[in-house]
Amino acid sequence: MTSSSRPAALTIAGSDSGGGAGIQADLRTFAAFGVHGTSAITALTAQNTRGVTAVHVAPRAVVRAQIEAVLGDFPIAAIKLGMLATPAIVRVVAQALAARKRIPLVVDPVLVATTGARLAREDLAESLRRHLLPHADLVTPNLPEAERLTGLRIRNDADRLRAARLLLDDGARAVLLKGGHGKGREVRDLLLTGQEEHVFAQARMPGEHHGTGCTLSAAIAAGIALGESLVDAVATAIDFVGGAIASGYRPGRGKLHVLDTQAIATAMR
Repeated sequence: MTSSSRPAALTIAGSDSGGGAGIQADLRTFAAFGVHGTSAITALTAQNTRGVTAVHVAPRAVVRAQIEAVLGDFPIAAIKLGMLATPAIVRVVAQALAARKRIPLVVDPVLVATTGARLAREDLAESLRRHLLPHADLVTPNLPEAERLTGLRIRNDADRLRAARLLLDDGARAVLLKGGHGKGREVRDLLLTGQEEHVFAQARMPGEHHGTGCTLSAAIAAGIALGESLVDAVATAIDFVGGAIASGYRPGRGKLHVLDTQAIATAMR
């Protein structure tokens, strides 16, 4: 792939000072797929493998300026949204993207960190539903996030399907309801579109893993930027994350494992 043919993707998300999630994970993932990564940082977090100690939300004008700078220069082929932190940032992002509806949009509704720390205001879920889900080509909540977005308590497969349908009703074109927070030996991810239902099952791996949601949504955006269909991009991303988890490592003193996307990138070449 030459530099002139390399597609570009944009991540709009928070920065993780520990390097395991957020902007840092997204850019590593884009690079693993051979996609040029650009970014707009919505918040700075002070965090490591043991927890989050501080969050500073970026000024709205600066968030908007970053997005405009990227979209004004690069031929962005896909956009991924991660941590947006406040309803005000959600509105700024929605306004900045309003004139770019042709660009595929993957929304990862980040509300809580792996360590359990809150990364968003209580009313963020409603803002996401109102301002961004109607423009999302795909929304990728985990089970707790889906409960926050829909108000449902999700206990079984029927509840999962109902929650996914509610998110479609909110305007999302497709929903990937992730099963990592579920129970059992398998992790079952449900992809629901207006026409199709797909279930992706993988063996559950031991340990606590940091940045899985960020990496998954970024990998899907990268696949879309490369021209894959949504179903193929999701399937490839799930396999990519599974491999990165299997080769993950513990860089800090905490119990969290970080995904080894570099090892998978090497294997992909």
